Amino acid sequence: MTGFAQPGAPGASPPRPTRVGLIVPSSNTTMETELPELFARQTAATGHRYTFHSARAALKNVTREELLAMVGKAAECAVAVSDADVDVDVIAYACLVAVMAQGPGAHAESERLIAEAAAGNGHPAEVVSSAGALVRTLTGMGVGRVAMITPYMRPLTRMVADYVEGSGIEVLDATSLEVDDNLAVGCLDPGALPGIARRLRLEGAEAVVLSACVQMPSLPAVQAVEDELGLPVVTAATATTHEVLRALGHTPAISGAGRLLAG
Repeated sequence: MTGFAQPGAPGASPPRPTRVGLIVPSSNTTMETELPELFARQTAATGHRYTFHSARAALKNVTREELLAMVGKAAECAVAVSDADVDVDVIAYACLVAVMAQGPGAHAESERLIAEAAAGNGHPAEVVSSAGALVRTLTGMGVGRVAMITPYMRPLTRMVADYVEGSGIEVLDATSLEVDDNLAVGCLDPGALPGIARRLRLEGAEAVVLSACVQMPSLPAVQAVEDELGLPVVTAATATTHEVLRALGHTPAISGAGRLLAG
């Protein structure tokens, strides 16, 4: 006779994994690799499982005009990623500079609009933006002065610095890698980041933002740079991961990605 296993009984199905929704630029190739890798390390430490479900908004070149056009698609993407077949527990709006292009503090409004769109679709979820995650994480760490690396052209890097400073965090130095094609940003070698970080002006810095961009790969370099410089190292991806875990009420337990996520 065939029957169904009772909860807690041998052979019972494991608990449903936590479902993380991602809103990413259409040309993004990094957040959908770095975040799952970070959460796989969390799973290895805690046993809790996570799955990822993405919606994409058009973005090819990292220009102010294309970034602002992408912002208009965020609510539509939130509806798509919160549909009944996914029913995510948290949504991460993973385009840092698209939010920052709207001016200091814009993450609060972006997160509100996405949350309202998901709730209006009948599937409310916690919402985190990479822009908000970066500044809130630095503030929560008690960091008042940073040096950072971006892949952007210099005007966009200045805009990102202004946004960070608008949250009360002084940017002592910012290196621009001058890449405006978002696909090319995703192909940058994270192995070059330690050398670039060494050239930052670090006197007085309390942390390093190794990648102020969700598309620039950085995860393989985070721990090495932190160990070498002796400063906390944060990236758009690690800050987003930290806030997603906080939104879920989960304690970070991730190895090899800096002290922020080590728990």
